[in-house]
Amino acid sequence: MDYKDRAKGILNDWKKEGYAFGMGVLEKVGDFAKRSGKSTMLVVTGLGVEKWTEPLLDKIRSCLRDKNIDILALIRGARANAPREDVYRIANQIGKKKPDSIVAVGGGSTIDAVKAASVLACLDSDDIETYFGTGMVTERLNAENVKLLPLIAVQTASSSGAHLTKYANITDPSTGQKKLIIDEAIVPPRAVFDYSTTLGAPYSITADGGLDGISHCLEVVYGAAGKPFFLKAMEIAEVGISLIVENLPRAVNDPGAEDARVGLGLGTDLGGYTIMVGGTNYAHLFSFSLVNLLTHGKACALVNPYATVFFSPAIQPQLKMVGKILAQAGYIDEDVEKLSGRDLGIIVAQGMIKFSKKIKFPTTLDEVGGTQEDKKRILKAAKNPQLWSKLEQAPVSLITRNVKGEIDKSGTEANIDEYMGALIDAVRSGDFEKIKNIPYG
Repeated sequence: MDYKDRAKGILNDWKKEGYAFGMGVLEKVGDFAKRSGKSTMLVVTGLGVEKWTEPLLDKIRSCLRDKNIDILALIRGARANAPREDVYRIANQIGKKKPDSIVAVGGGSTIDAVKAASVLACLDSDDIETYFGTGMVTERLNAENVKLLPLIAVQTASSSGAHLTKYANITDPSTGQKKLIIDEAIVPPRAVFDYSTTLGAPYSITADGGLDGISHCLEVVYGAAGKPFFLKAMEIAEVGISLIVENLPRAVNDPGAEDARVGLGLGTDLGGYTIMVGGTNYAHLFSFSLVNLLTHGKACALVNPYATVFFSPAIQPQLKMVGKILAQAGYIDEDVEKLSGRDLGIIVAQGMIKFSKKIKFPTTLDEVGGTQEDKKRILKAAKNPQLWSKLEQAPVSLITRNVKGEIDKSGTEANIDEYMGALIDAVRSGDFEKIKNIPYG
């Protein structure tokens, strides 16, 4: 069985009949909306601005009308990184129109914004800050005995897996900082990803999305060390990373290559599955503070090689798996089976950097204008307890606890300054020698 077949089997076993994926499956939007009632509201990325959305929108409208679904409103989706203002604007329209369902059409930013907007509209709330963190939405829904409107997430980019997951990344443009809602309640109950919608997608979307998918797989499988879901994460990550490493350069070089687009779609969907099995850590944490410089996928791809070296003593089986994939694709010459410890981490990190260079991605923060202010912002965010899930999900934790098991805030912050500060210096310069490893084992 090849990786594509393995990926299809894994996704079908996971999502069952709630997810339509593959080529030519867009018509399922109408079937899914019909299960939720007679009316819907369409929220579409780039509405009226991006011409590529017009044929897609025409097809979706037709699918809905064929099922006698009344489209109560057609509104613009979110801008890049899902700014708060877009969340509030969409929530206001949901509250006014009161549809039976919502159809969100776009990439991760629009789908994340609609997830968050649905929460605000349902709970008659005007402050998204209340819901950042883990489980806050479910807590409030249970207290008020209400449910979110059914969301049909129509993905248009091989990237974040937002159509499949419990995460919503929202940005405060005034500070340039992302924050995260993590909650099972916001998982779209139904989703559609017709991979044909990605045919011809531009380089920036293709490359950024593919590397975001790899980052999901990497971060989760790194953090799975010693966890009950380790073997499951290893299986999903191996298939997902293999598909993206094989197909991303092909899709970049030939944007209309159908076979590569299918492989990339399957690979990034598996990236979405991994972040439902486990959680992301450093690359995502850094990316939340770099929206002023980099797209999300670029930021994650830039950080991951250096995080790999930092984590290396604790993730030896994972590094051998990733190293073999990169070696088979021609990015590593050494025999990874003969390497261990930090040396193995550096070889795998160098292979990841070669892959990024292959698709013309930056590999240091200084290349894109990173400064000491960016370092300060990352460290400040890392000290925010709302984002400490990213520290807890890392294979090497910077969180310290007292004898009662309670988090030692000052000790944790000291670790962040020392170890994460050194890691940021390495990301800026490209010098692995700056990375300090915490004693492990």
